[in-house]
Amino acid sequence: MLERYFIRPATVDRIRACWIGDAIERYVTWLSENGYAPRNVFYRVPVLVRFGEFACASGASQWDQLPAYLEPFVHHWLEQHGAAGQSESKRQLSARPVRNIVRQLLHLIIPDYPNNGRSHGLSDPFAESVPHFFDFLRRDRGLREATVVQYQHRLRQLEDHLCQVGTPSLVDLSPAMITSFVTMAGKSLDKRSVQSLCSILKTFFRYLHQIGILRRALSQAVESPRRYRLAGLPRSISQAEVQRVLTAVDRRSHTGKRDYAILLLLATYGLRAREVSALRLEDIDWKRDRLHVRGRKAGHSAVYPLVPIVGEALLDYLRQNRPPSAGRALFFRALAPRTPITWAAVAFRAKHYLRNAGIKVPRAGSHTLRHTFVQGLVDAHLPFKTIGDFVGHRTPDATAVYAKVNLEALREVALGHGEEVL
Repeated sequence: MLERYFIRPATVDRIRACWIGDAIERYVTWLSENGYAPRNVFYRVPVLVRFGEFACASGASQWDQLPAYLEPFVHHWLEQHGAAGQSESKRQLSARPVRNIVRQLLHLIIPDYPNNGRSHGLSDPFAESVPHFFDFLRRDRGLREATVVQYQHRLRQLEDHLCQVGTPSLVDLSPAMITSFVTMAGKSLDKRSVQSLCSILKTFFRYLHQIGILRRALSQAVESPRRYRLAGLPRSISQAEVQRVLTAVDRRSHTGKRDYAILLLLATYGLRAREVSALRLEDIDWKRDRLHVRGRKAGHSAVYPLVPIVGEALLDYLRQNRPPSAGRALFFRALAPRTPITWAAVAFRAKHYLRNAGIKVPRAGSHTLRHTFVQGLVDAHLPFKTIGDFVGHRTPDATAVYAKVNLEALREVALGHGEEVL
């Protein structure tokens, strides 16, 4: 298998001469069988050869001893590639691809190797000083993993900020430092995100006070910005702009066929990214021309007529570009490993095409097309209860925000007689 990728016999001989050469060749075979592009082989194999040489020089003589040398090798790799002086989060990000490559190899050659680490390879922030905080979030507070990831992201930013200002210890925290951090973070966040950040900080500081790390209840020093209900506007775009987004998709490529079908589902039915990523093959009823959307946010499922243009786009993708798989998911990643697409990928692809089309909108993403769809229903004078039920809003308040951009109704109020309004 190595000869398939490496032309020079000397290169193949050097790989096989490595004491884990057989394992590396098995790994290359696994990459090929799982559809990885040749560039992945060219990048990963030298990393694994270096890992084998490092482990051998450090005293390893058997494959089952290799896991003990993973982290020392990652540290050595970072030092050799100029990661000295970087913040901890940047070092972790630089280490992620190297760590994941070695983990894949170990999982392949060591049957009982526990390859259950997080794919992003980042350690929990404040892991040494507060080792059980994230267990507390999962076990005692029952937070979803997606919410825990938000905590990790925001607290990692706090950890970096404290290192930059020269106060790495949580014991030395002060209200002034907290205010400085929130102010700095607020320069790049909207009001909703700042509120989320403040909520995370309050929970973290309250936990620190309860376990005795903080002598003062600093959670009281965190003041969230006020955000009034219905104060914002839906971030919708015009139908002409939706067409520009769809036109921006190169439907000749494999990825383009998939993305075009995804965008049509978002724009035609106002689906959420999670609902699109959760679609399965059996959710498309070709005989009755129906689309079944399960597990909506409101706790119910919905059945829609399958619009012809959507059906044609789905058929085009399924016939030519969906990878062969025993899985029943509708959409898969375009690159190896060919796993089902995630909701985050759906949102990112929508954001990508909105930018390619030159459309500027706050927080561009899949919800932009959802807002546009709902706005179209409002402009068609459908009852708000009907709209909310159709798009799966959990509460009437989620639909009421669109009343503020019902231009015809607002114009009638502005131009009408006061008595008629009352």
